[in-house]
Amino acid sequence: MNKWTELIVGLILVIVAVVIAFYSQNWGAWNFWSAAGTFFKGGLFWLVVMIGVLFILLGISDLKG
Repeated sequence: MNKWTELIVGLILVIVAVVIAFYSQNWGAWNFWSAAGTFFKGGLFWLVVMIGVLFILLGISDLKG
Protein backbone atom coordinates (compact mmCIF):
# COMPACT_ATOMS: atom_id res chain seq x y z
CA MET A 1 0.00 0.00 0.00
CA ASN A 2 0.95 3.62 -0.39
CA LYS A 3 2.29 5.25 2.80
CA TRP A 4 -0.41 7.92 2.76
CA THR A 5 -3.13 5.36 2.12
CA GLU A 6 -1.94 3.34 5.12
CA LEU A 7 -2.03 6.41 7.35
CA ILE A 8 -5.48 7.48 6.17
CA VAL A 9 -6.97 3.97 6.45
CA GLY A 10 -5.43 3.53 9.91
CA LEU A 11 -6.76 6.84 11.16
CA ILE A 12 -10.21 6.16 9.72
CA LEU A 13 -10.38 2.72 11.36
CA VAL A 14 -9.33 4.04 14.77
CA ILE A 15 -11.70 7.02 14.63
CA VAL A 16 -14.65 4.92 13.42
CA ALA A 17 -14.07 2.30 16.14
CA VAL A 18 -13.96 4.94 18.87
CA VAL A 19 -17.07 6.70 17.55
CA ILE A 20 -19.00 3.43 17.29
CA ALA A 21 -17.95 2.44 20.82
CA PHE A 22 -19.06 5.83 22.14
CA TYR A 23 -22.46 5.88 20.42
CA SER A 24 -23.26 2.15 20.60
CA GLN A 25 -24.97 2.62 23.95
CA ASN A 26 -27.99 4.12 22.18
CA TRP A 27 -28.17 1.70 19.24
CA GLY A 28 -30.68 -1.10 19.56
CA ALA A 29 -28.81 -3.41 17.19
CA TRP A 30 -25.75 -3.57 19.49
CA ASN A 31 -27.82 -4.10 22.62
CA PHE A 32 -26.93 -7.78 23.12
CA TRP A 33 -27.95 -9.44 26.37
CA SER A 34 -25.63 -12.43 26.43
CA ALA A 35 -22.04 -12.70 27.54
CA ALA A 36 -21.10 -13.98 24.09
CA GLY A 37 -22.45 -10.80 22.51
CA THR A 38 -20.45 -8.66 24.92
CA PHE A 39 -17.30 -10.67 24.26
CA PHE A 40 -17.82 -10.41 20.48
CA LYS A 41 -18.36 -6.65 20.59
CA GLY A 42 -15.25 -6.13 22.72
CA GLY A 43 -13.13 -8.38 20.55
CA LEU A 44 -14.37 -6.77 17.35
CA PHE A 45 -13.64 -3.29 18.73
CA TRP A 46 -10.07 -4.16 19.72
CA LEU A 47 -9.44 -5.98 16.44
CA VAL A 48 -10.42 -2.89 14.44
CA VAL A 49 -8.38 -0.61 16.71
CA MET A 50 -5.28 -2.80 16.44
CA ILE A 51 -5.56 -3.00 12.64
CA GLY A 52 -5.86 0.79 12.57
CA VAL A 53 -2.77 1.17 14.78
CA LEU A 54 -0.90 -1.27 12.54
CA PHE A 55 -1.72 0.83 9.47
CA ILE A 56 -0.63 3.99 11.27
CA LEU A 57 2.70 2.41 12.27
CA LEU A 58 3.27 1.12 8.75
CA GLY A 59 2.56 4.58 7.34
CA ILE A 60 4.96 6.26 9.78
CA SER A 61 7.59 3.63 8.95
CA ASP A 62 7.19 4.37 5.24
CA LEU A 63 7.50 8.11 5.86
CA LYS A 64 10.87 7.62 7.54
CA GLY A 65 12.21 5.31 4.83
